[in-house]
Amino acid sequence: MPEPTIYIVDDDHSVRDSLALLLNFRGFRTREFASAEAFIEAWKPDWRGCLLLDLRMTGMDGLALQQILTDQGSRLPIVFLTGHGDIAQARTALKAGAVDFLEKPIDHEALFQSLAEALRKNNQLQEAERRLADIEGRIARLSERERQVMERVVAGRHNREIAAELEISPRTVEVFKARMMEKMQARSVPELVKLVLEANPD
Repeated sequence: MPEPTIYIVDDDHSVRDSLALLLNFRGFRTREFASAEAFIEAWKPDWRGCLLLDLRMTGMDGLALQQILTDQGSRLPIVFLTGHGDIAQARTALKAGAVDFLEKPIDHEALFQSLAEALRKNNQLQEAERRLADIEGRIARLSERERQVMERVVAGRHNREIAAELEISPRTVEVFKARMMEKMQARSVPELVKLVLEANPD
């Protein structure tokens, strides 16, 4: 899996260089891009870290890049930088999910704080995705009958009700339920319900 990286997108090479130098000195891993188009061409869905994005650039601007990344399902949190920002643009960026909107010249401590928050947010998203994949993997290992029993247990049915619905004996329901609980790694019905809701929040 790629290392967490701060992706710097700015069409001013001196700004890119100085930001990369500053962030590398503070222990951050960085990668630089001279345009939004160059970033889009290189971007991979599994990239981890955050995006340090200039608002106004030659060609595609930062808000347009943010929208494209959102449409493509990017999980990279964004910290905007601008020398010409206004309240309307900041509101648009933040409403669309940006972590922060910083004006140039950059306050270094404010920048470090915003980047730390963005990296924390990305890490939480990665952990949530791993957790979901793990639960989905458990569900995928269930047999069809075990899944049928699980759905009814989660719906609040008792063993006798499940037996009647599936036309099997209550004892057989108990056997399938025990196997299902073991595969789901659930120690109780409330824990099972929580797992299923995590996998299917709707």
